[in-house]
Amino acid sequence: MPPSEVNRMQHNGSIVKVKHLQKWFPLRKGLIASLVRTKELFIKAVDDVSFEIRHNEIVGLVGESGCGKTTTGRVILRLIDPTGGQIQFDGSDITSLNQKQLKPLRKRMQIVFQNPYESLNPRMKVNTILSSPLKIQRLEEPSKIEDQVLKALEGVGLVPAEEFLNRYPHELSGGQRQRMVIARAFILEPRFVVADEPVSMLDISIRNEILGTLLAKKEQYKTAILFITHDLSLARNVCGRLVVMYLGKIVEIGDAEDIVQKPLHPYTQALVAAVPVPDPNTKRGDIPASDEVPDPLDLPRGCRFHPRCPYVMDICKTEEPKLIETAEGRSVACHLVK
Repeated sequence: MPPSEVNRMQHNGSIVKVKHLQKWFPLRKGLIASLVRTKELFIKAVDDVSFEIRHNEIVGLVGESGCGKTTTGRVILRLIDPTGGQIQFDGSDITSLNQKQLKPLRKRMQIVFQNPYESLNPRMKVNTILSSPLKIQRLEEPSKIEDQVLKALEGVGLVPAEEFLNRYPHELSGGQRQRMVIARAFILEPRFVVADEPVSMLDISIRNEILGTLLAKKEQYKTAILFITHDLSLARNVCGRLVVMYLGKIVEIGDAEDIVQKPLHPYTQALVAAVPVPDPNTKRGDIPASDEVPDPLDLPRGCRFHPRCPYVMDICKTEEPKLIETAEGRSVACHLVK
């Protein structure tokens, strides 16, 4: 990361900073392989990732499925432990905190999962699900907890709220479940939320409503959001800045509109070209010659995108590009960009 980027991260009041973040998953071996001395293999889901999220900002983390977006979000929240690097939350280093030390921070950082049905306990009623965070954090007197739950339900459009208290998740529609997940995340009034594909599991007819609910809660509590999505057109409309990932690496960071209008990295250009447009005659730009993603256990040398890149040069095959800042204020990891 260039010195100017590091200095900006240190002086602009960021709520989240990650520096050289890594999460490597060891490959499980079979019985025979475990008896033979062989080199341990890792899936480098997150590999030397650095970026920031400012207070009350929405940053989009975009890329293809399997690029490491969800893992990045979960590591930042310490739902899974990092392999290396540093995580700063609201000025404090939380990289090595244990679960007891993290507990007081949980009310300030939350997550909205992609699949609301899988993230809700099917044996718990709505009242129990939403009251549990308040009880665990001991933020309300027992006599006031139900009032807070009713207020949270009303705040996400589940009205009349009293009718939802004794329902189980399977008795709710997909949209209602996602509203409840948003209510659970914001009932503690967090400073930071990871929204992991929050509308991708929903019908197109209700996506805008759910997205509007999420953004309304964000404005209510002035919450910063890491918005994880593979939908670049959605990210463009929701996020102020974008972080583009490919195979565990960041390839481009910048203003959302600037990136969509003028993508600099060939991978970002491919993502923009893949966004559907009403006019089929619209010029889409260059699309990578190959859609074959490299084996994550056998990553290519040099630039990880070079086997698919239409502009590949010899240096791309041997030397990994560094994330550098351009004159436009963009950060790009590509040998084509000077």
